[in-house]
Parts: sequence; C-alpha cells; structure tokens
Amino acid sequence: MGRYVLGFQEIGQTQVAIVGGKAAHLGELARIEGVRVPDGFCVTTDAFERIMAEAPLLEDRLERLSRLNPDDREAIRALSAEVRWTIEEVAIPDDLAAAITRPLAQLGEQAAYAVRSSATAEDLPTASFAGQQDTYLNVMGAAAILQHISQCWASLFTERAVTYRLRNGLDSRQVRMAVVVQRMVFPQVSGILFTADPVTGNRKVASVEASFGLGEALVSGLVNADVYKVRNGEVIARTIANKQLAILASPAGGTQTQAIEPERQEQPALTDAQVVRLAQLGRRIEAHFGSPQDIEWCLADDEFQIVQSRPITTLFPIPVVGDQENHVYVSVGHQQMMTDAMKPLGISLWQLTAGRPMYEAGGRLFVDVARSLASPASRTALLAVIGKGDPLIGDALRTILERGDFIPSLPDETPGDAPPVGAPPAPIETDPAIVTELIERSQASIAALKQDIQAQSGPALLDFILADIQELRRILFDPRSHRVFMSAMEATWWLNDHVWEWLGEKNVADILTQSVPHNVTSEMGLALLDVADAIRPHPDVVAFLRHVGDEGFLDELPRFAGGQEARDAIQAWLDKYGMRCVGEIDITRPRWSERPTTLLPMILSNIRNFEPGAAQRLFEQGLREAQMKEQEILERLRALPDGERKAEEVKRKIDRVRTFIGYREYPKYGMISRYFVYKRALLGEAERITQAHVLREKEDIFYLTLQELHDVVRAHQVDDQLIRQRKDAFRSYQALTPPRVMTSDGEVVTGSYRREDIPAGALVGLPVSAGTVEGRARVILDMAEADLEPGDILVTTSTDPSWTPLFVAIKGLVTEVGGLMTHGAVIAREYGVAAVVGVEHATRLIQDGQRIRVHGTDGYVEILS
Repeated sequence: MGRYVLGFQEIGQTQVAIVGGKAAHLGELARIEGVRVPDGFCVTTDAFERIMAEAPLLEDRLERLSRLNPDDREAIRALSAEVRWTIEEVAIPDDLAAAITRPLAQLGEQAAYAVRSSATAEDLPTASFAGQQDTYLNVMGAAAILQHISQCWASLFTERAVTYRLRNGLDSRQVRMAVVVQRMVFPQVSGILFTADPVTGNRKVASVEASFGLGEALVSGLVNADVYKVRNGEVIARTIANKQLAILASPAGGTQTQAIEPERQEQPALTDAQVVRLAQLGRRIEAHFGSPQDIEWCLADDEFQIVQSRPITTLFPIPVVGDQENHVYVSVGHQQMMTDAMKPLGISLWQLTAGRPMYEAGGRLFVDVARSLASPASRTALLAVIGKGDPLIGDALRTILERGDFIPSLPDETPGDAPPVGAPPAPIETDPAIVTELIERSQASIAALKQDIQAQSGPALLDFILADIQELRRILFDPRSHRVFMSAMEATWWLNDHVWEWLGEKNVADILTQSVPHNVTSEMGLALLDVADAIRPHPDVVAFLRHVGDEGFLDELPRFAGGQEARDAIQAWLDKYGMRCVGEIDITRPRWSERPTTLLPMILSNIRNFEPGAAQRLFEQGLREAQMKEQEILERLRALPDGERKAEEVKRKIDRVRTFIGYREYPKYGMISRYFVYKRALLGEAERITQAHVLREKEDIFYLTLQELHDVVRAHQVDDQLIRQRKDAFRSYQALTPPRVMTSDGEVVTGSYRREDIPAGALVGLPVSAGTVEGRARVILDMAEADLEPGDILVTTSTDPSWTPLFVAIKGLVTEVGGLMTHGAVIAREYGVAAVVGVEHATRLIQDGQRIRVHGTDGYVEILS
C-alpha cells in the first residue's frame, strides 16, 4: 500500500512524481529560513492512482484522449467531461478517507482550508502549466475537503489542461495528480511577485503586483493591480490602479466578491517599505531554487506568507560568460534568417565556422558588441552597418547607449590596432572573370573534399572534418571574395543615395539588380520551374505525386509513363540544390535530398500555376526591366547640369552591381554544400557506432558538440543522461522567441523605426524591394504547407534561401525578420517582388486571406480588409 499523505516538512523537490510540482515547491519553501508558508499537507499521487484503479473504464478513455488533435476542441471537450465525471463518481475508500482527514486534527478540524491541485506536470522548469488545474478556497469540514479533493483529481482532465498537455507533447496517461490541503490565510493584501521583470526579462528588476483581499481577484483578471518595480532595494516605479473589487472569504465557505469603499480604491495596497521587504524575500526564494521565480504571496497582519512559487518559464536564458561585466548580445539568428533553436552539433559547427566568440543561450547564438559600442570609432561603424541591415537592432543599441549608464566609454583604438567593425574593403576592379574564378575554386575544393572524406572513419574522420573547417573558413573569409560582394553592396547603397539626390527616385537599385548572373539562389527557384516543365506532360506522374506518402517515391517513378524523365529532372535538381533546407545553417536540419517530399507542394504548384518555359520568360522579363531602367536613369541624368559625369559614375556603379551582386549568395551556398558532405560522413559514422550499441539511435549525435562526438567515437562510450537532458532542453528552447538584442541583465531591448511618415494603422518595416502591390495575404509559417497562387503576398517570420522557390509565384513579401542584404531581400529584388521586412508581429497582425497593400519602396504595409 502506498503512502497517501505527506506533511510539508517531509516534501522536497526530488519528490515531484509523488507530490506534484506545486507541493514539491511548497515543501522546499517551508525549508527556507525567513520564509513563512501556511501549514498543510499533501495527498500524494498514490491516492490518485488508487482512485483511478477503482474506475477501469478510464483506461480506454485516456488512451483515446492521448490520440486527439489539440485543435479538435469538440472531441476534447466531450471526452474530458466523461473522464472527469467518472473520477468524481468514485467513492473514496474508508481507509484512504481516514488517512486524508487524520492531519486535520492537528491543524484544526474547524479551520478553513485551501484545496489545491498539484500535478506531476506542473511548475516545471520548462512549462509552468499555470492555471490548468483547479484550486478551491475557504473549504470547511472533512466531508467538504474530501469532495473538493475529488474535484481536484478530476480537474487534471479539464478541457484546457488536456489541450495544454497535447500541445506540449505530454501524454495524459503519464500525468498524475496530487492535492495540497493548506490552512487558509485571510489577507488584507495579496498578489504576485516576479523576481525578474516579466516584460523586459531584466533579472535585476523585481515586479510586484498587489490588490486587496485574496489573490484570486488578480489571477482571474477581475481587478487591475498596483504594480511596483524594485531594483537594488529601491522602488524605481509604481502604478497605482483603481481597485474597485476584492474577493474575500465567505463565512459560509467559499468566496465572495465585494466592492471596495470609494475612498480606498486608489490607495496603494502596499507601502514602499513593504514592497522592498517582499522583493528581498523573493531574492531569497530565487537563490534557493536557482532561477527567477513567479511567487504568489499574502499579507496578513503585516507578515508576508508565501502560498506558491514556480519558475518563470517564458524568460529567454542569458548567455553564461562568468564575469560581472556588462555585455550587450546581438542575435546571430536574426542576421542569418534562422531564429529557430539549434541542436548542439549545429551550434558547435557554426561557432567553429564563424571563428569569432559567440555565446549560446536558449539554443541560439549571440555576439557580444559591448566593446565595439564602448569605443566611439568602432561604435559609429557598427551602428552604420547594423542599421542598414536591421534597423530594429540598430535602434535597440542606440537605446542602450542613450541611457548612458550601461556601456562605459573607452578611448579609440590606436592607429596600429585592427580596423573597426564595418571598415570598407579595398576597391576591386569590375571584372566578371573574378566571380567565375572564385566559384570554380570553391567547386574544386568541395569536389576534393567529397573524394578525400570517403577514406576517413572513426576518430580520424572527426580530425579530418575539424581540419577541413579551416579550409571552409579560408574560402568564406577570402579577402578577395569579401571585396567582391561588399563592393556590390556599397555600389547598391551609392546608387540609391545618389539617384535619390539627383532624380528624386527611391531605391532604384531594386530594379537594376533584377536577373543578374551567378545568383545561385535565384537560379534555384527558376530551375524548379524547369522541373515542373519536365513533369507536366505526364498526367500519371502528376497524379502519383499528389498522393506520395514516403521519401522513397523517386524509385517508384519509373513505373509510370514519363516517370524516368520526371525522376531524372528531380534528381538533377537535388544534385545541385539538395543540400539546402529551411534553417540550413543548422547541420542537423533535414536536407531536401534527405526529405525530397518537401519539394512536392512547390513542384505541383508550379505545374498548376505556370506555362512551359516560365523560367526563361521570368528571367528575360527581369533582364529587360533592368536594362530599360538603366537606360531611363542614364538619359535623365544626362539632361542635368554636369549630367555626363553623373551618368558615367552611375553607369560604372550599375556595371559593378550587376557583375558582382549575384555572387553575394554563393559563399553561403558553398558553405552549406560543405556542411552536407560533413553530415553524410558523420551520420555514416553514427550508424556504425549505433550498430555497436554505443548510441541508441544515430540522430543522437545531433545533441553532442563536434568535440563531444569526437570523444564518443574515440572512447566508444556516451552519456545517455546528457543526451536526454539535451533533448529536453531543446524542446523547451523551441517554445522561446529569441530577442534581437539582450543585455547581460537579461533585459530584452526592443527597437523601433522612429518614423512619422507612415499612414495611421499601417505596419512599418524596412523597404528592401521597390514597388507597391496589392493582393491576398498568405500567412505561412511552414514552407511545406505553402499553397500559393500567382499574385499572392507571402507573409512569414523569415525567409532563408530555401524559401526562394516560392518567390516565383508571389508579387509581394512581408517578413518579421530581415535586412537590406539578407537572402530574402536580395532574391525579392532579383525577381521584382515588392518586399517589406522587419515588420514586428506581422504573422499575428495580418490574417491569412486578408487583402493587403505592400509599399516596398516606402517600407510599410496597409491592411485593406
């Protein structure tokens, strides 16, 4: 027989499986010196399992519940109601009832109690599950307490709790419910204390919310609370609310809502001294648990009592540096158009590739720019470069600088020091042969890698890859390569600035850069149109591709008329572009060659929406528009004073842009090609050590760094617990939204565009591809689910090169993340797609199917209907 009841003094954090998250935290709180917790006990999960065993019909219902779609609200509502009714109808056996009511004799049989759920999937470090189960206040008498315990058990299966678990990947059959029974506190004031600012994430600022009466009024949203901010033992901000209502205990049991006297409604619920004392108590609790806490408290007779504490799961982690200096972290993912969490192998490879200090937090990478901001010269260069790429990052950094108290001012570097961030590269001649030579060198290097890596295995393979990363870095950071695309980018900015100054035309380079040579990413999208041309004449193949179920479909194609031709076309495309995928900078993400089914919606869309030969026509159309714009600009310039000189200058810049800007996409293509060679070799090695029973499955290598994998391959031993922890951490990181800019205090600093020329209600962003277009918004978060028609406007979080095949069908693009020279912007310009990027919360503010107008020249979006 299990143990059904435990007192708080017997409970600790290690007993979540027995007492649930809430009770485990209460037991820990009761151990902290100076923290007062109302007396009580916990009815353990053994009691819950005893009750569940009394209702054998539950097993089938819970199994059906675990298979439901989290969006199937009707099915969840009906089945969860059946489960709850079944549990509440089970009579509590006499011996269990006696065990539960026995502690009441010591605590006070006539006292009032709170009966509170404490699920085993509650108040966890990765998901708080706050408010998902039930709490009952001011319960009096043993019979009523037993009844409410049954209701708490049943509340494990409320519709909202079941849905929450389904969305978080937790099986309802694996979750258990304990119940806390705790002496009621009848407070004058109650509320919530966050030991880190829940809005900004600043770990040094505590936030206190307070209202009169019981805290239920606050957590249920019935009243506005007073809000106090505390830093370094001082109240630094306060907002006193108009508090019209309070929830109080009812003499007959339960609670009642009561109006607050008018003269008290705008009185502060707490004094500043009480707020500071509460914040200090919170710091003590935070130190005990080792992470920022969300704490529920009561104030009775000028004494604070703590009734709950749980981790704040929504805060983005701070990079661990190990010093007490101030740091300013800028997101690498926002610059790479990949803000998803990365697995450890992907992070470690990217760090080795970048070859500069990067800090990991929440599965993302950040660079510390504090030193660059401290020096006036490097600060100016940094803000200029970042401001062009992502104005929101630039403005956030200026916000930090304007405060004047976070970044110290350092002297400029001496002339002998390295050039500041963003220093212009040396000039380079405009010669198409340069690009051809750079591409040929990269291709030859990758071919040699493919040949040489075949002979490697075991620790020698890891040594070989680590050595080859230096070759990758040599190619990526080749000064000549860098000068090529930087000279094109600077020529682009020069053209936009001078043509605007001389002719009053904005962003002229957007049209001038259409259909340039050597753009491997835009060529990829057009090449997929050619694949559609090869498949379109064969109806049996098209019909088969509409219902493909697995990744082996290429081998099945030859059995259909025209199938071999279709297979060859798809395979040829994969041979050139199959190393790419969404989030491609993370080597662990599945590539198109590994999951070719990802391409089928785009191929079928191209078959449906385009005529044969569309790729060539689109390229020629863009080329004609660029040539016509060039002639028009030059003719208008010649008509100006000193026009011949201006036209000659502009012509030189246009030639430079068109010769070199396409190469902007190639270095990353070469890097991703190299990554795929590494990945195939590493998975081959993983297969060998999996067969040797070192790993449970070969994809476990994704949760190790490259150096850790080297150690595993050498020693033929792996830490299974480490891999499990990494998998759990990665799942929790996936739910977090990374900030563009964050300080070492944990504060997320947001920027704005600071523009006043935008129509009311419009969504402001960064103009990256000229034109004004109107059409249907298609809000797409997963490229595999894209269903676009010609003329649609794509609205999404961000676009890396893998999204390019979709650009052939759209006429407008809106993204939440992006900059002037990120891949989506470059390809939008080349395809002549009007685009605005960096539009905060675009995928939430714009509804799928709405009609919108994209002002790609001026940088804003209007929602029309």
